[in-house]
Amino acid sequence: MPDTRWDRLWTDVHLATMTDPSLGIVRDGAIATSGDRIAWLGKAAALPAAPEQLAAEVIPCGGAWLTPGFIDCHTHIVFGGDRTGDFRRRLRGESYAGIARAGGGIMSTVRATREASNEELTAPAAARARELSAWGVTTIEVKSGYGLDFDTELRMLEVAAGLAHHGPADISPTLLAAHTVPPEYAGRRDDYVRLVVDEIIPAALDQGHARAIDVFCEDIAFTPGESRAILEAGIAAGLHGRLHADQLTDQGGGALAAAVGARSADHLEYLSRGGVHAMAEADVCAVLLPGAAYTLGADRRPPVGTLRRAGVTMALATDANPGSSPITNVGMILNLACILFGLTPEEALLGFTASAAKVLGLEHDRGRLEPGKRADLALWRVGDLAELCYWMGPSPLKALVSDGLPVGL
Repeated sequence: MPDTRWDRLWTDVHLATMTDPSLGIVRDGAIATSGDRIAWLGKAAALPAAPEQLAAEVIPCGGAWLTPGFIDCHTHIVFGGDRTGDFRRRLRGESYAGIARAGGGIMSTVRATREASNEELTAPAAARARELSAWGVTTIEVKSGYGLDFDTELRMLEVAAGLAHHGPADISPTLLAAHTVPPEYAGRRDDYVRLVVDEIIPAALDQGHARAIDVFCEDIAFTPGESRAILEAGIAAGLHGRLHADQLTDQGGGALAAAVGARSADHLEYLSRGGVHAMAEADVCAVLLPGAAYTLGADRRPPVGTLRRAGVTMALATDANPGSSPITNVGMILNLACILFGLTPEEALLGFTASAAKVLGLEHDRGRLEPGKRADLALWRVGDLAELCYWMGPSPLKALVSDGLPVGL
């Protein structure tokens, strides 16, 4: 018998603990919570007494599957305007890079975001966050990067952090002031890098919202040298390092992420074999973003087989954003990861749980079902967990628990 009664006990449930490559399955299980933490889990037959004696509330699950709450570790859900114009241009054959160089792409969203009030940014972003939570997401990383000036970048971080008050998900804000060089700094790129390093990063730290620093290292954005300077400044200040790497061209981004001690390199369609091995050596996670590859019609795929053989942790995320991945349906991302990128269902599900937690530096707190970890839980109406990767339709989420509390959606 526990020393004190548990708050809640879920019974008649199959558990995917995410504690091993086979998902750590516990069939015919039970899981208990006390406060915001997991207190016990295991085979129901191993419960030390009748469920009603053990918990204040007993919740029978009818043989459903339970996983940790999903973690979306790469999103851009705070922005103004939309990019349907870019969508039409791509359908006519223009490239993502070409549209960006012509003043569309990221900069079109920057203009709309700068003009929007905090309230105008918050309402649609909160709706997107709730859409993610309807797919079992209990932690969302949210990037800035559509301000590209001192005031708007800080406003974006403020809006991102405030999303925690509008839905059940915990929010992990990331400073992406180095998304692209704004037009007012054309011909003086070094001045913008200095603005980010000397002014925006310190101000974001004083503000207290940002948990990570990110840079878009690409031929339409920042050079490897510029990216290194910004990442090193952010990491030295105590932020986790992230890098948009090797998406459109091979810029050596994977190796750069390893060299500076970043937690992840994201996208990676053009990642080299050397970059893979550098990431493996430095324990840098690969964040795979099949929604962007799909939306942009990319003809390259990340080297999943090489990453797998090298033992690189592979996380998944929606990359939800207005330009290259207008997707908040996690089921679609899981399906694309398997169909387009060749992940197994087990790798895909680990990519949205344990692996994503590692990317955000939260692996000791969430992403697995273990006693002591945060009680973020997702209960699914499926007979086989592979159904989450197989069907692209309505979310089969039956119930969501955040911080130990059932939440309505």
